[in-house]
Amino acid sequence: MLKHWPPLNALRGFEAAARLGSFHKAAEELHLTQSAISQQIRSLESFLEQPLFFRNGRSVALTDAGFDLLSTTQSLLQQLAVGIRRLDQYRKPNQLVVNTTPAFARHWLVPHLADFHRRHPQVDLWLLTTDETPDMATQTIDIAVRDDLSAQAECSLRVLLEDRLYPACHPGLLELPANARTTLHGEREMDWSHWQVQGGADIGQQSQGLNFSDPGLLLDAASQGLGIALVSQLLAGRARDQALLVPLTEQTVRGPNWSWLVHRDSEGDPLTRSFCTWLVEALEKQAVRQMIPA
Repeated sequence: MLKHWPPLNALRGFEAAARLGSFHKAAEELHLTQSAISQQIRSLESFLEQPLFFRNGRSVALTDAGFDLLSTTQSLLQQLAVGIRRLDQYRKPNQLVVNTTPAFARHWLVPHLADFHRRHPQVDLWLLTTDETPDMATQTIDIAVRDDLSAQAECSLRVLLEDRLYPACHPGLLELPANARTTLHGEREMDWSHWQVQGGADIGQQSQGLNFSDPGLLLDAASQGLGIALVSQLLAGRARDQALLVPLTEQTVRGPNWSWLVHRDSEGDPLTRSFCTWLVEALEKQAVRQMIPA
């Protein structure tokens, strides 16, 4: 990385002059004098120790180095402009930033968001999905809802639901012999070794098969008939309602705890309270409606 960078104004002046083919037109576009543009470009050439323009009276043309730098500068300025515009989302008066896992977002939260939006249309919800647990102290997040949370400073932690796991597959696989079904494997709590340690029945699972690091993709694969999987009772609810998954046994075992972290600065905010109240009610309704006997 460079220890010293050319001034941003010099790069803007260079880009405008190179794009427009004129120092005079660049000065008009940037509301500067032509002398100022010339000085910016001279300082940039001095910094780079090579000319960027051929000068012939009032006519200017890019050198090979100038053409190369123009491409880089335009890309840099465009990314910077996009990044600055994106910062506007942090100033929205009714914005609520919710962090969760991709699996929870896709298989539970997004399918329920219409109900939340109908009840609270004033909330400008920003759903931020990450594989890693967020650092609430350094990230702009009001509430995190995940199955991998632990206590963090200046945040309140609440366990919302104790999930259960059970083996399931697409109805079309039920016609196959148990030993002919592909076994789908996951990470963390979503693995067959956990099922066996917890006393789960042998339903033909095998050590080989297809492997997934994302519980959401594991659930997608099972719903599409790729094999049998150990799935989350919470996340698989919609797939069961749509007859895409059926349990292979009525037995379930302990799964992860779904919890929330609410930052101290957001606890008293009406938007946060609205979301938290709605979330608890929605989870409780699903737990009652889709409870599977252990």
